[in-house]
Amino acid sequence: MSWSSSDFGPSAEVFGKNGVLEEQKFPRFKKRETQVYVGNLPLDISEEEIRCLLKDFNPLHVHKIQNGCKCFAFVDVGSMQKVALAIQELNGKLFRKRKLYVNSNRSPKRTLDVTEWTQELLGLEKTSGQGFARTTACTQLVPKASVDPCKTEKPRTSIFAVPMEMRGSFLALLLRECFRDLGWLATIHSVGGDVGLLVTSIVPQTPFFWAMHVTETLHQNMQALFRALAEAEEQQPYLHDSAVRRGTRCLAEYQLGDYGWAWNRCWVLDRVDSWAVVTFIDFGQSATIPVQSLRSLDSDDFWTIPPLAQPFMLEKDIWSSCQVIHRILKGKITGALNLELHILKFEEFK
Repeated sequence: MSWSSSDFGPSAEVFGKNGVLEEQKFPRFKKRETQVYVGNLPLDISEEEIRCLLKDFNPLHVHKIQNGCKCFAFVDVGSMQKVALAIQELNGKLFRKRKLYVNSNRSPKRTLDVTEWTQELLGLEKTSGQGFARTTACTQLVPKASVDPCKTEKPRTSIFAVPMEMRGSFLALLLRECFRDLGWLATIHSVGGDVGLLVTSIVPQTPFFWAMHVTETLHQNMQALFRALAEAEEQQPYLHDSAVRRGTRCLAEYQLGDYGWAWNRCWVLDRVDSWAVVTFIDFGQSATIPVQSLRSLDSDDFWTIPPLAQPFMLEKDIWSSCQVIHRILKGKITGALNLELHILKFEEFK
């Protein structure tokens, strides 16, 4: 079952210890040993082209996944030996001017250095003299008008629907189920003035995006949260197949650009066969990942720190490139959306 914009009734129950199973007892876990993950693929690549890319390893099955600006695939090559060979041969290889990320589909060890990441953000914040602000979304936008030397054209007004995952009704459900507290919605609209934003996710061809407003408090929250998750990851059991459903709080791996992979908080939006559609709470990013790769994260101790990112909207432009993700934008908050006061409008300094 999928959610619609009006489907925000009581969510599915949250599972505890009875809904999880240890990794070594999970009957479907070994199946992933013959799969290889291929990341940073071109958005227009076909599954047949992916087969050709791995033709030397005789791929048995290709499952391509595209989420916004990201495209990746899980490829079953039939044996662990071929997985190792594929990683050795293809990881880091340039394909259509893109550096491929190839690794085993088994959950790898955390490679993110949390201290390095947060300290670099703190340094960037001090250099710019500004903090990182949270993002906004809006329904109306005046894009830049094209220049025609023969005639003058008035700027047109474009209408954009606020993405479902940015709407107050959706966020209220998420906060109630994950954090047991709606206070975050009442405070995030207070950000104002000149700000800096660390962009974590965008909605292509719209003005909407998610970003972090970095302050000393946020740095402390990031370090406390990531360290707690890193320490707990090995102790958190993999979820049983029957426990993964809409509304489940869990733990999954998220890639922070060049900083590597780390286990992060997520919430199940939907379930399709052996795949789960999840949203990473702290990055405003959705992804489709194998059900068998999700770990339990039901303890309220992991949900005391509020989300690290919030939704924004560009005041006078739309997103045409994904290269802005994990970059800092300097600008000012110009207001909030009338019916969605938690969504702030942002104008970038040129």
